[in-house]
Amino acid sequence: MRDGVYFDAGLVRNIGRIRSTELARFVRKTNRCFPSGICIDCGESRSDYIVQRAVDELDLLTVPDGWKEAPFTKEDNPRGFLEESSFATLFPKYREAYLKECWPLVQKALSDSFIKAELDLIEGSMTVATTKKTFDPYVIIRARDFIKLLARSVPFEQAVKILQDDMACDIIKIGSLVQNRERFIKRRQRILGPKGSTLKALELLTNCYIMVQGNTVSAIGPFNGLKEVRKLVLDTMKNIHPIYNIKALMIKRELAKDPELRNKSWDRFLPQFKHKNVSKRKVPKNKNVKKAYTPFPPPQPESQTDKELASGEYFLKESQKRRKKLEEIKAKQAEAVSKRQEERNKAFIPPKEKPMVKPKKASTSNNKIDVNAIKEKVKNAKSKKLGALPEEEVKQKLAGTAKKKKK
Repeated sequence: MRDGVYFDAGLVRNIGRIRSTELARFVRKTNRCFPSGICIDCGESRSDYIVQRAVDELDLLTVPDGWKEAPFTKEDNPRGFLEESSFATLFPKYREAYLKECWPLVQKALSDSFIKAELDLIEGSMTVATTKKTFDPYVIIRARDFIKLLARSVPFEQAVKILQDDMACDIIKIGSLVQNRERFIKRRQRILGPKGSTLKALELLTNCYIMVQGNTVSAIGPFNGLKEVRKLVLDTMKNIHPIYNIKALMIKRELAKDPELRNKSWDRFLPQFKHKNVSKRKVPKNKNVKKAYTPFPPPQPESQTDKELASGEYFLKESQKRRKKLEEIKAKQAEAVSKRQEERNKAFIPPKEKPMVKPKKASTSNNKIDVNAIKEKVKNAKSKKLGALPEEEVKQKLAGTAKKKKK
């Protein structure tokens, strides 16, 4: 039996089309175990037995949500390694001060996995190696990636995450993707975006930390996120704007929340962008217009003698020719003087002023005068003791002072 071949009609109705080679091999065994189609011990039919085993196989192939692989412990490898493994990497001069400062933290983080680390400031290199107590065979690979990230300007707080089991890293080389240096800088800036907005959006959508430094882009995060980061970075360096990939990532993030659409194709939901190759050919400044084709050769150009004969100068005397030249020179000089004088007189010409617009008086026809309101204002003003006193108050005060004098 080959992959994709149907069994009998009953099996087709029950389990459909089976493509697994292991399952096909299992069916051949059951055909030998059930020669008559029914089990001798329990009376179960061959088709029911195959269906039950097929369902069990499919359950084993699906990974449940939230499942995590068991960590590698010392009980899995109690004897350690026979040989020592080591990796070294160089770092630039400007990273020397930072690495010297944080190196005790690096040694402490690696000592938990029994990895020794050395920093050589003279040579400018970092080295990690296994010890006799190291039991995890893959931790040396993670330590190698750890020092690589530190050399690529990733801060210690982010680079130490690579030592976790569910984290990975990817160092994408972009220096050789664009030949022109100015174009390379512009496209690399697109990954960052204005004020780092594009980079921040990409980090939120992929759950990765991204560091753009020099000719490389370093990323730390889960495997699915690293795959999307690499695709976006390479597309950006190929002159595809990152906003297209970010839109697709946002749609995928929403579709992943729906359990019905999780295992289906998302092509119909994702935006399809057409690539337009617009040729930007430089238009020449002076276009050479082709003349109409004539089978005859071009006419012979006129000589100076022919021109003088046509104008009549050939028959003039030398004194007449000199006088004519002087007249032409004087005419040109007079024309130049007049132009120069006009330019000078422009400074004395007053500019045109805008016509004065008199402000329109407010029409008093619409505004009615309220006489009662004016009377009230006058009464209130008299009652207030501001400035000179009213006549009645002055008379009362004078009468009071006169009475005091008589007493």
